[in-house]
Amino acid sequence: MNVTSKIISEKLLQIKAIKLEPANFFTWASGWHSPIYCDNRKTLSFPEIRTFIKDSFVSLIQEKFSNYDIIAGVATGAIAQGALVADKLSKPFVYVRSSSKDHGLGNQIEGSICIGQKVVIVEDLISTGGSSLNAVKALREAGCEIVGMVAIFSYQFQKSQDAFEVEKIPLYTLSNYNDLIDTALNLNYISEKEVDLLKEWRLDPENWKK
Repeated sequence: MNVTSKIISEKLLQIKAIKLEPANFFTWASGWHSPIYCDNRKTLSFPEIRTFIKDSFVSLIQEKFSNYDIIAGVATGAIAQGALVADKLSKPFVYVRSSSKDHGLGNQIEGSICIGQKVVIVEDLISTGGSSLNAVKALREAGCEIVGMVAIFSYQFQKSQDAFEVEKIPLYTLSNYNDLIDTALNLNYISEKEVDLLKEWRLDPENWKK
């Protein structure tokens, strides 16, 4: 576990952006039952954490990508953080809706883009990867080249890892599920027994508690 991942895991737990309830469960919009719930939008309310995430994204992008023209955020969770990152990097910014608007200009991509531009996408959370790769599809259809994606946190589902490989999208995250669980255990946030349950859930989240 690197230092950035450890710090972010600690902060997400501290401000309850991530909640762990192994004895109970949350119900996701997909209908899945889960012992964990993540809402990284809460980080925006804490300037110190918000700035640390922004600076960590900037360092990660500068390390992994040498040639890109524009930063894109995935609506709605990554709009604010993506704009902060673009500002720090002095790059143009757009954001991508889950679908085209049903009024006005009917845009799915908000902002100014040009055919052939190279894009780094900022995301707040990677679960199954569906919404993230939907943004990739929209930008590609607009004529852009996707050089990669960065995200605050990933559940590390095999399904999402396979999907990103199929689409040939390099994905880098500031923190991840395994590091979070290790950090939560070290902080006595969860017990060894609960660690086993949390690891079991990640292997087959769709059928957990059914």
